[in-house]
Amino acid sequence: LNRIYAVPNPYFGYSGYETNRFETKVRIVNLPARVTIHIYSLDGALVRTLTKNDPNTPYLDWDVRNSAGLPIASGMYIMNVKAEGLGETVLKWFGAMRPIDATTY
Repeated sequence: LNRIYAVPNPYFGYSGYETNRFETKVRIVNLPARVTIHIYSLDGALVRTLTKNDPNTPYLDWDVRNSAGLPIASGMYIMNVKAEGLGETVLKWFGAMRPIDATTY
């Protein structure tokens, strides 16, 4: 569990996992086969829940959006990672979001 990380951390408006300027992506790596990740803001509000049930993929991508599909605000977030049969760990993640780039419609 101590090898699980969210990358990039800190996130400064860009990651190498993104394929275009409209995409935002953070990858949570070194995950076991079954995982549930609850992402919280610092005030304790649940932002998003992610689940993974795939033994062949050791990571999970988060589109840096809340459960309603809206981009999150810049700031610090807490990720509670629960691995079935192994336990749980807490990750701290910081993101500085970039402004929306709407040069074309």
